[in-house]
Amino acid sequence: MKNILLFALSLATAGAYAQSGITWSSANDVTSNSYGNMHPRIVLDAAGNPLVLFGSMDGDAQFTRWNGTAFTMPMPVNPSNMPAMTASWAGPDIASKGDTVYVVFKDTPEDINHHIFIVRSFDGGVTFSAPYQVEYNTDSMSRFPTVAVDANGHPIVAYMKFNSDYSNAHWVVTRSTDYGVTFSPDVPASGAGGELVCDCCPGAIVTDGNNVAVLYRANLSNLRDTWTSLSTDGGASFGGSFNVDQHDWMLMSCPSTGPDAVIVDDTLYSVFMNGASGDNMVYENQTSFASPTGTVAPAVTGTFAGLTQQNYPRIDQYNGATAKVWKQVVSGNTQLALLFTDDIHQGFPANYDTVATGSVTNADVAVHNGAVHVVWEDASSGTVKYRKGTFLTTTLVSTPADDTTFGVQPNPAINSFVVSSQTDGALINVTDVTGRNVVTRNAVGRRTTIDTSDWDAGVYVVTATANGRTSTMKVILNGR
Repeated sequence: MKNILLFALSLATAGAYAQSGITWSSANDVTSNSYGNMHPRIVLDAAGNPLVLFGSMDGDAQFTRWNGTAFTMPMPVNPSNMPAMTASWAGPDIASKGDTVYVVFKDTPEDINHHIFIVRSFDGGVTFSAPYQVEYNTDSMSRFPTVAVDANGHPIVAYMKFNSDYSNAHWVVTRSTDYGVTFSPDVPASGAGGELVCDCCPGAIVTDGNNVAVLYRANLSNLRDTWTSLSTDGGASFGGSFNVDQHDWMLMSCPSTGPDAVIVDDTLYSVFMNGASGDNMVYENQTSFASPTGTVAPAVTGTFAGLTQQNYPRIDQYNGATAKVWKQVVSGNTQLALLFTDDIHQGFPANYDTVATGSVTNADVAVHNGAVHVVWEDASSGTVKYRKGTFLTTTLVSTPADDTTFGVQPNPAINSFVVSSQTDGALINVTDVTGRNVVTRNAVGRRTTIDTSDWDAGVYVVTATANGRTSTMKVILNGR
């Protein structure tokens, strides 16, 4: 493991080279402490720029984005009359696909008259919509919304649902097919194994193609292991739930911490905390969608001298390059630790990077095309801090079709836009956000102009298919 003194020196030097192969820049504040710093979450826009969400004591879901030179001034994405549930251990959630961004939050107070809402952006967080209501439950309460984006750019939201007396806690999933304007009736995503859930612990939802997983902490007569439910039909239904943890953690109180996961190929890679050993430690699990089984999860790091606590793990991946971060205490010193591999199929190294030391509360990570982005809640400064690392890949990976095969310019558009493709003769289809077909055209050559002079202002979805590959992008049509 790392010598803490030596790594402290590397923190002071921009461009420090770590054991992981990551070259780290210096840490910076995302914003001043006047905006809050709770429960930071990070995603990336289409260009790989960081988008950061965090909470304030006033119930603001604050959003900021990297504009190429600095983070923008934070802005709340929830209206002032809709204070969001915010805390260090839980809060609003964010997901992105390209420049499509969704934020979900729970309106407070958390009673039967207050609900979950979603806001959306189609320009990488430059502007956000007004809130849309996700659930209309009148006989139950909701909390802990978490969001993912499906292959077509629509949001899938999981949340905890329980009776007005806080009994019968369980997780459900609701989907949108119009980019967050309306949502389907919720379907159960926990309980198939007979488990109730820990009503004070947030969960996570992840998706890749038709595979969707919801992860949560169970409460089986105070056994509080982490479970998952899997869907292979895009979240329309979930099969049997099972224990991915298997440590049989008996706890009479609330741990107030949840899991995270990514899906690579047919495998769910999950991370979570468990305290069955007597110390809170972070564990990892690999689960196949084709043949899921519950096995005892190994620790993310081996035991070593001075390690006493780990918590709040997060994970992200891009084309198999994967990073895991968590908070830990070693010999009385708090660290933000990170494990990284440029190919998750080859596993992780034994040694971790120490991204930060000091008053780290919790953190998040995002990976994209040779870069690792980390944000964390710093208790001493009251700020959200950010650090970027770069790496060279050693595995050959393909670039997603959305990044290479076509583009739409200008965006936003007024009277027309041009669809460009790397190949001739692409099939171009344009729909509005309700799914109504607007135009279908076979391109002649590699550039096709779409006349929009008689279209209504709004958001349209452009789909291009060429050589067996399909790419999807949204275009914003401004009013004339």
